[in-house]
Amino acid sequence: VQLQASGGGSVQAGDSLRLSCTASGGTFRNYYMGWFRQAPGKEREFVATITRGGSSAYYADSVKGRFTCSRDNGKKIVYLQMNNLKPEDTAVYYCAASTGVLSSTQDLDSYNYWGQGTLVTVSS
Repeated sequence: VQLQASGGGSVQAGDSLRLSCTASGGTFRNYYMGWFRQAPGKEREFVATITRGGSSAYYADSVKGRFTCSRDNGKKIVYLQMNNLKPEDTAVYYCAASTGVLSSTQDLDSYNYWGQGTLVTVSS
């Protein structure tokens, strides 16, 4: 499956952005989908994951209550709605697809396919 992330940009603290990740090829509904981010000089870290049917999503503590992950299996798109953005949210955001199990979806290694990343810059 090929993944294309979009929606990044430069915003002020407190603003919102919605990232999208469009899939092509493969059977989208068979994948857990995840969002990760990588800030300059730091390792890539888990942000959110959503189950195959979209009924449940799980978040890193740092974004819980501010970010919402959703998906539209008919359109093959996964979204990351980011509200109340903070400067520490500045990073390249990546979407990824996993054929693994739910318990491993916070682990980068469980993801089989990655998008190219979209940059989010939050200024104070």
